[in-house]
Amino acid sequence: MTIHLYNTLSRTKEAFEPLKPDTVGMYVCGPTVYDYAHIGNARPVVVFDVLARLLRTRYANVTYVRNITDVDDKINQASLDTGEPIRSITERTAQAFHEDMVALGDLGPDIEPRATEHIDEMLQLIEKLIAAEHAYVSDGHVLFQVSSMAEYGKLSGRDPEELLAGARVEVADYKRDPGDFVLWKPSEPELPGWDSPWGRGRPGWHLECSAMSQKYLGVTFDIHGGGQDLIFPHHENEIAQSVCGHGGSPFVRYWMHNGYLQVEGEKMSKSLGNFYTVRDLTAEFPGEAIRFALLSTHYRQPMDFTKDGIKQAKETLDRFYGALRNVSSLRNQNNYPIPDKIMAALSDDLNTPLAISHLHELVGALNKAEAEDEIAELSGSLLAGAGVLGLLAADPEDWFKGQTSDAEGGLDAAAIEALIEERTAARAAKDFAASDRIRDELADQGIVLEDGADGTTWKRV
Repeated sequence: MTIHLYNTLSRTKEAFEPLKPDTVGMYVCGPTVYDYAHIGNARPVVVFDVLARLLRTRYANVTYVRNITDVDDKINQASLDTGEPIRSITERTAQAFHEDMVALGDLGPDIEPRATEHIDEMLQLIEKLIAAEHAYVSDGHVLFQVSSMAEYGKLSGRDPEELLAGARVEVADYKRDPGDFVLWKPSEPELPGWDSPWGRGRPGWHLECSAMSQKYLGVTFDIHGGGQDLIFPHHENEIAQSVCGHGGSPFVRYWMHNGYLQVEGEKMSKSLGNFYTVRDLTAEFPGEAIRFALLSTHYRQPMDFTKDGIKQAKETLDRFYGALRNVSSLRNQNNYPIPDKIMAALSDDLNTPLAISHLHELVGALNKAEAEDEIAELSGSLLAGAGVLGLLAADPEDWFKGQTSDAEGGLDAAAIEALIEERTAARAAKDFAASDRIRDELADQGIVLEDGADGTTWKRV
C-alpha cells in the first residue's frame, strides 16, 4: 500500500517514494529548551511519532532526527529573568520535555542532536555560503543575502516582498536588506559564545537545523516536519542556506506541517488562562487521553484543543480498554497485522480521525463476539491498529486503576483493594449496610465497583 503525503512545497498530496530504496530520513524541528512544553509543542511530536511508526511498517531503515535547540535568545532571557544558569535551564527543561513526551506515548527520535554540540558544522556551512557569495560579514555578524537566491519564498508560495511585509523582521544598520537573516551574531562575554573567523559569537536559529539535518541525513533527505508556524521564516531560511551552501543541491523532498492549535476557542495565552503545559495536563488527565485528543483532528487542520475534548477522549479509551478487559482471558496477544482499513487511512496523509473510526468498529465487533477465535482475531487486530497510533499500549487493569494521581488526593490502588476486601468480608457477614457504605465511599472517590463471578473489579471514572 503506497503512502501518500501532503507536500507543502508542491501543495499537493504525493505518493511517497524515498530517495534510497527501503531507507527513509526524516527531520523534525524539536524544542527550544527554556520552559516547559505546552500543548502546542506537543502536537507535532505526536503527529510525527505516528508518521515514524507508519513508515517503520513499510521501510526497513527509518532514521528519525529531532533536534534540541539549547542556544537561543529565549534561553538567555530566561536566565536573566530568573538568575538560573543557562546550562541548568537547558538540562532541566530538556529532561522535562522528554518526560512529558513519554507520558504522551512518544517513542522518541533515533537521533537527538543538540545545537551546542554542532557548532563546527555550522561554521563550515557559513564559510561555504560566504565563499559562494550568498552571505556577507557586517559589524561582527554574518548574514544570508536573500536577494542572492532567486527561488526564495517558494515554500510559503509568496514573493520575498510579501513575506517580509507580513513578518516581523529586524531592521538593523548592519543589514544590506531588512530581509537578510542572521547566520552568526556576536556574543557578549556573559552569554554563550564560540570562537569563529568573525569573532566570538553564536549561531542563528535557522542555521542550526540546516547543519544538524545535513550531518545526520545528508545534503538531500526525504521528509522535514514541523508546525505550520515554522514555514516562514524558519523553514524558508533553512531551504535558502542549505541549497545555496551545497551548490544548489535539493534540500528536502517532502515538507510536512501540522496545523495551528488554539485552546478553548482562543489563541493560547497565559493572560487568558488557557496556557496549558503538557506537565499540567498530565497531572489532571492520562497522557494517552491527551494523545487521543490530539489525533482526533487531522494533522493539517487547525485544532481547538479543550479539556472537554480530553474528557471525551478518556471516555472513548475507557470503552476501548473495557472491551479488551472483558475478553482478557480469551484474547490472543500474538502479533496480528494492522487492519487494511487502518493502514489505508494512515497511508492517506495520516488520516488519524478515519483510523480512529475504524478502531471504534473493531471495538463494537469485539463487544459482540462470542467465539474464541473471533475474539482473538478482533482483539489482536484492535491492538495492532491502535499500536501504529501509539494507543492501547497499557494493560487494561492498569488503565482503569491508574488514572488518579496522588496530587489529586485520590486513593491509591492498595487502599482501594483494602476497602474492597473489607466490603467482601461485610457481604459475607451479611452486613449490607457496611457493604453499601464502602461502595458509596469509593463512588465518591470516582471508583466504580463491578461484582462478578470471579470477584469484584474496579475502575476509576
